Amino acid sequence: MDPFSTVIRSASHEQHTEAESSTFMSDLLGGRLGLAAYARYTEQLWFVYEALESRTERLAADPVAGPFVRPELYRLAALERDLEHLRGPNWRAGLSALPATRAYAARVRECAERWPGGYVAHHYTRYLGDLSGGQIIRGRAERTWGFARKGDGVRFYVFERIANPAAFKRSYRELLDAVRADDLEKQRIVSECRRAFGLNTEVFRALGEEFPLSA
Repeated sequence: MDPFSTVIRSASHEQHTEAESSTFMSDLLGGRLGLAAYARYTEQLWFVYEALESRTERLAADPVAGPFVRPELYRLAALERDLEHLRGPNWRAGLSALPATRAYAARVRECAERWPGGYVAHHYTRYLGDLSGGQIIRGRAERTWGFARKGDGVRFYVFERIANPAAFKRSYRELLDAVRADDLEKQRIVSECRRAFGLNTEVFRALGEEFPLSA
């Protein structure tokens, strides 16, 4: 039988690819959208990570979600520093979530409060993605908009407390393999992982509508 980390990666591959290849992300990474689009995207991330990280103290003692509560992964402070750089010191005053972002954050919050296994699914789709594909976004953003390497504007993608990302990802997959869940619960976690990618894709779709390329 395949390890659970392999199962969850394989089962969500199609949704993962769909999210990564969205028109908005393709245009953003291709340098065809301006800094305002990048700032708006960063703003949407704030709502998702606020939902992910605001209830971790209670989850830390949970036998299923607790092992995944890793402070070295937390992104909210880095996002806030990026937003201050992108939007200025009063960035909070203009903070607004797209309807798709509100739905995404609400689902994350619901899982954090009621279903630890579902929280693990959202944790996996976000943080492991940040450690992997997120580094491509960081590099493109630095080149496109002139941010200092690993500096303000891209700190969200810089995991200063993780010295060896490859080793950390291996240990994370070991946590997935050891998750305290029976086969039925694992199937539910996989389904929630697919749902998470779908919610993320909806955010990209909404951003694409807000920032269409000029004909």
